[in-house]
Amino acid sequence: MESSESIDKNASVVQPTRLPCPPIPASARTMQGEHGLLDLWKAIKPLATIASAMNTGAHPDDEHSAMLAYLAMGRGVYTSSIIATRGEGGQNEIGCEQGIALGIIRTRELEEASALGNVTLGILSEELDDPINDFGFSKCAEETFRKWGEEVVYERLVRKIRELRPDVVIACFENEPTTHGHHRAITLLTQRAFHGAADPETFPAHIQEGLLPWQMKKLYVPVMDNEDYHVAVPVGEYDQNYGSSYVQLGERSRFMHKTQGMGVHYDEGPTYNYYRLDASVVPAAEKERDFFAGLPFTFADLARSVAQKGESELARILDTMHDAANEVLSAYPRFAEVASRVHRMKALLHAVQLAVPGSSLDEETKTDLLFRLGIKEAQLNRASAEALSLVVKIKPETGEWVPGQTTTVTVTAYNGGAIEVEHVQLRLRVPPGWTAKPLTPTTFPRLPYNQTVCTVYEVSVPAEAAFFHPYRPPILEVEALYFAFDIASTIRVVPDDSVAVLPPYSLTLTPSAVVRNTLHTEQPIPVKVTLKQYRPGSTTARVSLAVPEGWTAEPAFIDVPFAFRGETRTIAFTVHTGPQVENGKYEVKAQVTRADGVAESGQDVQVIEYPHVGRTYFIRPAKLTVQAFDLAIPENRRIGYVASGFDSLDKYLRAVGVHCLNLDADEIQSGDLSRYDTIVLGIRAYGFRRELIECNQRLLQYVENGGNLVVQYHKPEDKWKPQLAPYPIFIGESLIDWRVTNEQSDVRMLAPEHPMFSEPNPITQADWDGWVQERSIYNPSRWGSEYTELIATSDPGEPEFRGIFLTARYGKGTYTYSSLAWFREIPQLVPGAFRLFVNMISQKQ
Repeated sequence: MESSESIDKNASVVQPTRLPCPPIPASARTMQGEHGLLDLWKAIKPLATIASAMNTGAHPDDEHSAMLAYLAMGRGVYTSSIIATRGEGGQNEIGCEQGIALGIIRTRELEEASALGNVTLGILSEELDDPINDFGFSKCAEETFRKWGEEVVYERLVRKIRELRPDVVIACFENEPTTHGHHRAITLLTQRAFHGAADPETFPAHIQEGLLPWQMKKLYVPVMDNEDYHVAVPVGEYDQNYGSSYVQLGERSRFMHKTQGMGVHYDEGPTYNYYRLDASVVPAAEKERDFFAGLPFTFADLARSVAQKGESELARILDTMHDAANEVLSAYPRFAEVASRVHRMKALLHAVQLAVPGSSLDEETKTDLLFRLGIKEAQLNRASAEALSLVVKIKPETGEWVPGQTTTVTVTAYNGGAIEVEHVQLRLRVPPGWTAKPLTPTTFPRLPYNQTVCTVYEVSVPAEAAFFHPYRPPILEVEALYFAFDIASTIRVVPDDSVAVLPPYSLTLTPSAVVRNTLHTEQPIPVKVTLKQYRPGSTTARVSLAVPEGWTAEPAFIDVPFAFRGETRTIAFTVHTGPQVENGKYEVKAQVTRADGVAESGQDVQVIEYPHVGRTYFIRPAKLTVQAFDLAIPENRRIGYVASGFDSLDKYLRAVGVHCLNLDADEIQSGDLSRYDTIVLGIRAYGFRRELIECNQRLLQYVENGGNLVVQYHKPEDKWKPQLAPYPIFIGESLIDWRVTNEQSDVRMLAPEHPMFSEPNPITQADWDGWVQERSIYNPSRWGSEYTELIATSDPGEPEFRGIFLTARYGKGTYTYSSLAWFREIPQLVPGAFRLFVNMISQKQ
């Protein structure tokens, strides 16, 4: 939260002023930040507006980016975006991270997108294993609530509303049957919170903590432009200061969602987003001018409200602030003049803050007024630094620390503007229990143009310091306090890059997951352990593996010497499971022990780094998961795999002993396909392997001549046409209707005598147990009668799908189309999925 400390120039003591502290993030350079004039405009535009708005959604990328850009960047509204999950359940279009690691990237993408748009971000999911997570597609809010915990989500949403106190809340989605269940759940809770957040009996613990009930004034939901609406937001308006329309500005933030392939280049021209008023505590017209019709929007509006309550002097100062804010905007782009007027407005703000507590206003009005003034104080502090071109940075000696370490951090302040800055104080804030000792002066009487001052701190990290958590605030923060025009200002800055407390050693096991075929237990499991030292200096790490009872690891331990921080070494172990291994899941863990035998580290540090989000870390136990089950694999079968880039099933097939080769374009276009007993097309392959459309007749001829072709799921937009199959297959068009989201749905085998269920692995009902996230997606809606329907399943209360798993003889060969979620099950080592997939690729002539 923005500091509200004021500086006495004649004393070294800083006297705190007690003011409300709205949750505004500290300043930090975004990975895709602006510079100069645009940063200045973004900083001063909000000064004339006292209104606030909130957008609520379920996943990163749900936010209405164009509308948020219009409100925050176009109108200066204090705008927040509240998102429930971190997007762990989706796919990754730029890398191989999945699950929690993907959620970490999508969180960073959402943070960068929000920073670009001047939007305050709140995420309801708090932990890496939080119950509020993206568990995959859901058809209804009820399923979502069962998995998230309805009251857990509701409490956190109400807390955010009470913290941010929005005047207007806009849900990202309507609650209607064709909408993702996660979206419907958040909209339902937003509607429930419209009254609940204002009720002191709702989560009274909030009140005990100091949070007050808050009544949002209006709630809107989006509608299509051909439906009834109340507000048409002109997101196509062109803003000359940015050289873009608000749709284009919104898409700039959407391009940050690179893991989801977001971002579209739009042309200029009139465009509107439409919203319907869902609830209100103020009268509303049939067609409103904007979200804030009937609500105070400027300081002049606040002045009128205060004057009506008998506080004429307070109203006069607020009217003066209204004029001062407009004068700041009119001074743009003259930096020095903007700076002068910003500091005049700061002086007026301070006068109002002092006057409010002693006024005759009721306590509720005082609290509301002080909160809005607190937001304005934070915005004025940012505007001050931008107008003065004051650049404050934190420069740690290294960004990777270990518990017990002592290091140095340099804090600098640079004056790039024409106004001399005075009485600068640079204070480094560290977590409780840490120490930050200044080694050089922390105060400087003057900072002229083009000069830099710096303070060096010695930082001691306690031995019990917690490791880096990607969802926690930065551990370092600097407060820079200074004077300009005889007015005090404070800015808070966090490091440009992550500063992380990491384990002394990172241990990464390769492979991280393996299938143990209980039909062939004589083969040992080779395990490589890659160690990276984060501790400074030369050390020796004794590494060993902890294995399940009855298993052995050779050697028992290995001493690994390190000469310097950052050095990486790889060592090898062999794990023997013994002759009898029962089906089940096992873990092999790596650990480092000290010379005295005390365990020191058993953590894997996954470094996640992309240009658009910078560097972050995922710390998790260093372990290898062993899934043991019986898997018969026919010998001497050659499998060709056509990867689409969206799945990695080929590597898992090779890992269990399948002779699997990847086919490139040349092989598909002109190679001898008859060399392959089976050819498998990866998910959505027709949409991303252009040669498949051109060579589809070759593939069908391959089947006709005796080959076995397996085609995994496709979306309708993946250039899929019914005639690509030997007999027509039509894919269901609706996103929500043609899928089975319940991974535990009952499955009936419609053709139990078919070889698919017996060769080479006998398939039983138990093979449908333990599936993850979903059964199937983008199921066929119609298909030729030539196909054999192999299974039937459905979500509860819905008609059965019989086209999920289709197979047919074509000429001498076999063609199989399956929309089962193999791409999720195989990487999770689901036994039944492996056994059935091997059967599918083992079909003979």
